[in-house]
Amino acid sequence: MRTKVSAILLALSLLLVNQAIAQKVVKDESLRKGETRATVEPSVYKDARVKKAYQVAKEIPWVLDSIYCFCYCEESPVFKHKSLLSCYVDNHAAI
Repeated sequence: MRTKVSAILLALSLLLVNQAIAQKVVKDESLRKGETRATVEPSVYKDARVKKAYQVAKEIPWVLDSIYCFCYCEESPVFKHKSLLSCYVDNHAAI
């Protein structure tokens, strides 16, 4: 299930990056949920898909910070994530 969710999130992220590049979209910071921590460096991962997902998170943090995380880590008393971007500040998105 997590693999399927990760694949969907990666595909969505790649689509958003491609659209942003094609349209030269101006960053809309108004929707951000407040994640300020830096993402994990993509090079620490060996899996190409995981590495690409972390690279996307590093390139468009304002987009991921405005997206609700569907793995419910935002509601979790353990994770307390602010947005989808929070999953990329540690190894949570790689699991």
